[in-house]
Amino acid sequence: MGLRAGAVGVGLVVISLLSVGCGDRTRTVDPPENQEPGPGEGSEVPSDTPPVLLVDGGTPPVSTPDGGDGGATPDAGESPDAGTTPDAGEPPDAGPWPVDAVLDYSRAFGVGRPRSVGLDEGLNLWLLDGNRIGVLRPGDAAPTWTTGVGQARLPFGRDSLAIDSTVICGGEAGRAYVGYRAAEMQKAPGIRQRTYIPGPGDDYYTPERYAEYQKGDLDAVRLQTDGSVVLEEHIWRTTGSSNEGKQIGIHNTNDFHYEEDRSVLNCARVTRGKYRGDLYITTNHGVTRIQGLTYNSHRHPGWYLITTNPDGSRDESLQCPPMYGLGIAPNGDVLVANEQMLGVLVPSAKLEEWDREKTWEGPTPWRFKGFNEALNGQADDDFWRAFEQTTSGRYYLGSEEFGVWAMTPKSRSAGNWSKLAGLPTNRILALEATDDGALYIGTDGAGLWRLEPDGVTLARVPQVSGQQVSQLVYEPTVTPSMLLVLTDQGLTVLRGP
Repeated sequence: MGLRAGAVGVGLVVISLLSVGCGDRTRTVDPPENQEPGPGEGSEVPSDTPPVLLVDGGTPPVSTPDGGDGGATPDAGESPDAGTTPDAGEPPDAGPWPVDAVLDYSRAFGVGRPRSVGLDEGLNLWLLDGNRIGVLRPGDAAPTWTTGVGQARLPFGRDSLAIDSTVICGGEAGRAYVGYRAAEMQKAPGIRQRTYIPGPGDDYYTPERYAEYQKGDLDAVRLQTDGSVVLEEHIWRTTGSSNEGKQIGIHNTNDFHYEEDRSVLNCARVTRGKYRGDLYITTNHGVTRIQGLTYNSHRHPGWYLITTNPDGSRDESLQCPPMYGLGIAPNGDVLVANEQMLGVLVPSAKLEEWDREKTWEGPTPWRFKGFNEALNGQADDDFWRAFEQTTSGRYYLGSEEFGVWAMTPKSRSAGNWSKLAGLPTNRILALEATDDGALYIGTDGAGLWRLEPDGVTLARVPQVSGQQVSQLVYEPTVTPSMLLVLTDQGLTVLRGP
């Protein structure tokens, strides 16, 4: 098999390795030509298999979207409004919301122009706007807003609990998850890795650095009977033994010392299938899986940048840039894309197995892991913002700078790539695949577009106002289905895609 091994600029070598934790990230301009395997870092979980190159790894298992449940469905809560997939012979469940084909919720219900939106299993509509959280319950004429909950209880700022809020996702009926952004960790005296925090009893421990654990991350919030919201818990429970009893937010499950997931950039709730109710969040570092109030962090497609020094020694830097792209495939696979790479993960039934990195094997293998070689080199940012799979099986990725790209795997680590033609802009912020086989495309500057199931026919959706489409949320458990479209003009809901 042909190896990708060679130099990048002067004294730089790129290698590829799957890993669980990353060190400091180094930016490089020159695209790599080759790759070779390399060692892990102190925060890595040892693999039972040798490193795998980013080369042809053989034909991957075929991912056939089935859309079926595939197993038992977790309890969706007690609310009678919870949308579920009807049993055979039962009438479709339209849910509690209007069934108009297109409805402007900002005008009809006064939801304004929130930053992020989400639906929980009870079909309560959650809204996030800076330091306030709104809930529009079925039957309400307008949302109820609550200010200063959880990480937003103090004014936002670099030295506060959070710089800002980012996303909101529904959970079980009456619960939502709110993500926040925190400043990147800085190196401290005596500590080699930027993201390492000594605990009590460790060398170089200080209360000030340990307090960094409390910044950013994710809140679970609860809906009250009067429509207000309270903090349920700042997420901290995880499956790793080293984390037991430590209420210090989200950090590496395999070793609590590594504080690598500080900013939540995206979230998605699994709406059907045997893992219905699971939540995935992407961060400045990777993708974390959450069940209820317990998480396992994290997974990411990463690669090593090796710098050769004049004396012949080599410095290593594992590249794990921020991860915005997140989707759930029709068959339940988890689709992730950071600034440079993308991956398709197959989740297992056990939360504790999420971070067990064994490349193509093990309980949570990569179905695909690679980068778009038709667009850029490994070291160049592709600025992926969305990742979806349509019912045809084709993958689509949206870039904030380079448009929409279709991909079909030709091996586990390489794909056939083609850019979607016909869009008036290359600036893409959101994608959503729907059950009718279509792909909805949210642009930054040209509104909402729909790609038909044929993968060719493309047209703007003129009924949705706004030029910047920042978020698309699909709820397939009601009939007609709901597609939430968040733009710079507010929230519009489409029924029936």
